[in-house]
Amino acid sequence: MRKFKTESKKLLDLMINSIYTNKEIFLRELISNASDAVDKLNFKSLSDTSIQLNQDDLAIHVSFDKDTRTLTVSDNGIGMTADELEKNLGTIAHSGSQEFKQENAESQGGDVDIIGQFGVGFYSAFMVASKVRVVSRAFGEDVAHVWESDGLEGYTIEDGERSEHGTDVILTIRENEPGENGEPGENYDTYLSEWGLKNLIRRYSNYVRYPVRMMVTKSREKERPADAPEDYTPEYEDYQELETINSMTPIWKKRSSDVSDEDYAEFYKSTFHDFEDPARTVSFHAEGALEYDALLFIPQRAPFDLYSKDYEKGLALYSSNVLIMEKCADLLPDYYNFVRGVVDSQDVSLNISRETLQHNRQLKAIAKRVEKRVTSELENMRDNDREAYEKFFENFGRGLKFGIYSSYGMKADELADLLLFWSARENKMITLAEYAKAMKDGQQTIYYAAGDDRDRLAKMPVVRGVLDRGYDVLLLTADVDEFTFQAMRGYTAKNMPKIYEDDAAREAAAKAVEDGAEPEVEDRSLELKNVATGDLDLATEDEKKDAEEATKEHGDLFDAMKEALGDKVEKVAVSALLTDAPACITTEGPLSLEMEKVLARGPEAEMGDMPKSQRVLELNAKHAVFAKLVAAQEAGDTDKLARYAGLLYDQALLVEGILPDDPVAFASAICDLM
Repeated sequence: MRKFKTESKKLLDLMINSIYTNKEIFLRELISNASDAVDKLNFKSLSDTSIQLNQDDLAIHVSFDKDTRTLTVSDNGIGMTADELEKNLGTIAHSGSQEFKQENAESQGGDVDIIGQFGVGFYSAFMVASKVRVVSRAFGEDVAHVWESDGLEGYTIEDGERSEHGTDVILTIRENEPGENGEPGENYDTYLSEWGLKNLIRRYSNYVRYPVRMMVTKSREKERPADAPEDYTPEYEDYQELETINSMTPIWKKRSSDVSDEDYAEFYKSTFHDFEDPARTVSFHAEGALEYDALLFIPQRAPFDLYSKDYEKGLALYSSNVLIMEKCADLLPDYYNFVRGVVDSQDVSLNISRETLQHNRQLKAIAKRVEKRVTSELENMRDNDREAYEKFFENFGRGLKFGIYSSYGMKADELADLLLFWSARENKMITLAEYAKAMKDGQQTIYYAAGDDRDRLAKMPVVRGVLDRGYDVLLLTADVDEFTFQAMRGYTAKNMPKIYEDDAAREAAAKAVEDGAEPEVEDRSLELKNVATGDLDLATEDEKKDAEEATKEHGDLFDAMKEALGDKVEKVAVSALLTDAPACITTEGPLSLEMEKVLARGPEAEMGDMPKSQRVLELNAKHAVFAKLVAAQEAGDTDKLARYAGLLYDQALLVEGILPDDPVAFASAICDLM
């Protein structure tokens, strides 16, 4: 017996037990090696005209024998000499494929695509096999050679027989192992079953460029006997037939013009287990320093677990048509976690197991390009198929908003223009850019109101006050909405009509337009402001003056109401915005009432250390109720004034969709008044 070169025991143990995390990928590795062997012979025939190959004969065969517990992967590729067996299989981590690729780097071009480059894939066979026997006959030689090992200390190499060039890798599959301590055992019989092998081939090696063939059991109806009675029941028999298991040509490698929408839809539904066609399909090929193919799908609807912690995002990553990862999370940002699809690149650097990607610039470059293409497709849908986009946004808009919030606003430039919000004035969903285009002259703020019900928000006194002054209000009803706006801090509206600082500049610009010049535009930074804050500054000068006079005249009233309400409010003040409502609640500082409500539903609320908004009770000095308050103050009826203050405060909370602290006391106070 020959000893493995390098520190065999430690390194081989590492190959079998540490590098590979999933035993079933051994078949992928062996088929990839077989494909490389066929590729090498095919490439050699291109440079040596004396070698005549029938392309239809190039194939990989998989077979199994339950009685002997053997699994065989055969190819009719270039084969190996005794020296090559010693070199490639006797030295762990030596890669004949990598060496071949380096030797032919200048001449191979696109004619050959070597998959295995690390030399350890073969040893994954020992994860499932107690013994591995390799019978190989090099092309042009008359003698075959046999390499055999139990994967422990060493191996043997002897002369053998094989009818033609190529290699057989024969695995003696381990016996099943029972589970221990409640853990499931290992069912190695899966690798000796027709169904199990077909499933693995289609899962990992479906797009290997050569046919992977296997004898499969099929059923057919027996010929009806000539003397069969009228009530004859058909009989069936099983038979064996050689079948190509893999499809070979992946759909993403085909030209888009050669693939119909129905083909893409069928691939999407069958691959990603959806019953609806995708909303959008994006197929593209990148060339240059980094070459890859991508096929992306935007679903019609969100999967039920999209926003759960168990949901796994990612695109299927292939390298030279071989599946490396079913869900490569690094190829998608979290806010595009709904995208399904495939990326196939032979240039992505993998680690030696082909299971874990190295974090490198190639992967980042692909991810960046994928993100741009998804963004571009969404923009196209938004601008040219608004109905479809609104349906998409209803399903996936939450993730886009959270992408801005979770990045602390760093992704606002990429995502802000994809967001949709309900316009109180237009009664439809609009973008921030559309809001900006419809703004009044001189308006520098985007106004919004946040709550859980659109109809209730539209009826809020502060919203009506802003609308009455000719400004639109966006109605935000998702719990993440206001946090998103807080993270954005503002919005840059592009290509807005230029605002001129003086009349002379404005007149000069107008004259230039009359003479045929294009109107000047500029990017304008707009503030995002909640109408429930007390600093909107939308009142006219007369309204501001009236509010100031009422504040001075009735300062004692406000102090008394503040004392009655205690720490429920920061202060009581006069509103210059209210028209027909007697009072409203506004806030000071960054935390609004809606944000407080959202936080109160979170896990932090159980700890009892929740931040509170700084509430302000604003009164309408022109309302009849205000006169009642003044009368109670002037009469010195502090009990009535305190009761009125509590009623107005609780009433204002109800308008905001917040229950009073003591609903029973509120109901009793109403009854007392009645």
